[in-house]
Amino acid sequence: MSTRDAQAPADAQFMQRWSPRAFNGAALNHDQVMALIEAARWAPSCFNSQPWRFVYAIKGSEHWPAMLALLMDMNQAWAQHAGALIAVVSRNTYQGNDAPAPTHSFDTGAAWMSLALQAQSMGLASHAMWGIEHDAIPQALNLPDNMQIQAIVAVGEPGNKDDLPEPLQQREQPSPRKALNEVAFAGRLPDGAE
Repeated sequence: MSTRDAQAPADAQFMQRWSPRAFNGAALNHDQVMALIEAARWAPSCFNSQPWRFVYAIKGSEHWPAMLALLMDMNQAWAQHAGALIAVVSRNTYQGNDAPAPTHSFDTGAAWMSLALQAQSMGLASHAMWGIEHDAIPQALNLPDNMQIQAIVAVGEPGNKDDLPEPLQQREQPSPRKALNEVAFAGRLPDGAE
């Protein structure tokens, strides 16, 4: 595994988290999935609206084939070995008044990161995917009009990268990050910032 070097003091858990594709095929149990969602539940949100919802399928359960089918083929090839798949959904209106909730994706992203760090603390790997069958998801997950998919997350026990399809083996390592001076600016973005 490649190393990642911090450019400022930050807890090591952030550099250690990455998105592997190699899983060993062992199913997670219900308590493990609930621990992941419990961590996500405590994320901050605008007006404490908690817009996130999680629809999960544990490998081997009756829900597994349908959830796996919601992934594009390229992701099914490796995610079929995960121990659970968790669809991360957000409510884009506030409960109570149905006004638009402009921060629903931002807030739900915080919940996903909490889930990812909880997985890491449990010795599990997690990988969020956007390569999913977007048109099929609302009906498959029974989403009302005010809920939308954000990602589907594969979670499971880490596996061997040599078991992945050849093109993915080379990519099975933590990715680098942009330098601090490319993402942090005092006062305002400089002209030409991307």
